[in-house]
Amino acid sequence: MKKKYAAKVIAAAMVMTLTMSMAGCAMAASSAGDAETKTQAQAEPAQEAGTDLIETAAGEESGAAASLSDYFTDRDLEQTADLSGAVTYALTDGQDISITKEGVYVLQGTARDVTVTVDADQEAKVQLVLDGADVTNTDFPVIYVKSADKVFVTTTESENTLTVTGNFSADGDTNTDAVIFSRDDLVLNGMGSLKVTSSENGITSKDDLKITGGSLTVESGKDALEANDGIYVADGSITINSAKDGLHAEKDDDTTVGQIYIADGSFVIQAQDDAIQGTTTVTIAGGSFTLQAAEAVEGTSVEIAGGTLDIQASDDGINASSKSTSVPTRIVIDGGTINITMGSGDTDAVDSNGDLYINGGTVNITAQSAFDFDGEGQLNGGTVTVNGSQLTQLTNAMMGGGRMGGQGFRGQDGNMPGNMPGNMPGNMPEDSQSQDGNMPGTVPEGSQGQEGTMPGEGFRGGQRPGRGGMRGTDQAQQETREEGTWF
Repeated sequence: MKKKYAAKVIAAAMVMTLTMSMAGCAMAASSAGDAETKTQAQAEPAQEAGTDLIETAAGEESGAAASLSDYFTDRDLEQTADLSGAVTYALTDGQDISITKEGVYVLQGTARDVTVTVDADQEAKVQLVLDGADVTNTDFPVIYVKSADKVFVTTTESENTLTVTGNFSADGDTNTDAVIFSRDDLVLNGMGSLKVTSSENGITSKDDLKITGGSLTVESGKDALEANDGIYVADGSITINSAKDGLHAEKDDDTTVGQIYIADGSFVIQAQDDAIQGTTTVTIAGGSFTLQAAEAVEGTSVEIAGGTLDIQASDDGINASSKSTSVPTRIVIDGGTINITMGSGDTDAVDSNGDLYINGGTVNITAQSAFDFDGEGQLNGGTVTVNGSQLTQLTNAMMGGGRMGGQGFRGQDGNMPGNMPGNMPGNMPEDSQSQDGNMPGTVPEGSQGQEGTMPGEGFRGGQRPGRGGMRGTDQAQQETREEGTWF
């Protein structure tokens, strides 16, 4: 009897255990389903805003964690074209080329006043292969994409040059103001080199502009690379000399687009205005950058997770400005090495109209004002050095506002560094303010002079008037930038 009773108890216990286990699994599955639904629901606003950035506190997920497949197709990343069924054109002076069907087209030779026009179906993918092409036009794009799903401009292992020397002529209501002008998605890749020289914009896409390989050099009287929806770079060697912006992503009537994402590549950019400027998010996941500009990197939300950036700037080194309400205004540094050298005057190395988070990486700054943030500032990780002294917390210098974090500098002896330019606010000597209300002191030798010479050879800009602690309007700042003499 005891054995039978024991067997019954064991059997009952097994049934109960099995029942509870099945119920627990069902509850877990239900919770997982709810969690997945919530995750998707939370992700939708970020996707609608045209950004993959979610949150910025230390350790949280960010847009820099995205993979190449999130931005590029396999064909985008292919650096050679399938020429098995390609059509080859020998470029000839004054003879335009019209492409109306999907396919691969090879362009060869030297010519003047030639425009290759792509006017295909909206589903068509057209690949233009530059194989030793050298074209100089007077007033119209060398490549003009009127209609297509996507156009690839691919270089073979060759040197290619596209130039427009004069003022651009419009095509009806379309202001075709770039050497390569596309109304639809545009991809630049290949194994060779492409040099673009323009009296106005270098390369323009009214949709997305993607660069995945090859060597690209742009000299432009206005923006070098511009797109409405976004600029995405997987790799490549890019050299820019621009009288306006280097990379510019913006759509006049839609502030929810205008993203820049850089996974890798080599960049040497000299720009009179911004080196890299996006309306919404600017994400740098890797690459090497040598940037000389009024402002080096600007966006509403700026995230740097990798790469090496050497910055010389005369206004702001890295700037988060509130150009869009679709993403939070902030700067997040999660990794990489950032070296910033600022010109003298009312300049900020890292300036956020919102929040500033440094969670990792190495930041080296030489400047009178290292950080200026209107919201929250956190130093959660990484190594931050300002004028030779490592920080333990972020300082906040608001020019004219008299507020600067006095804590956080750490010299070898734990004291404030002795070679900081000027006196620290709150420690001004008596009778230091002149009768006209201006701050005393002379500009030390070797700093910015009347000609506005910036640190480093070959970088010249007109000196910009100090802002006195109050940011001027964008129009006023733009007018000031345009006064300088560059290059």
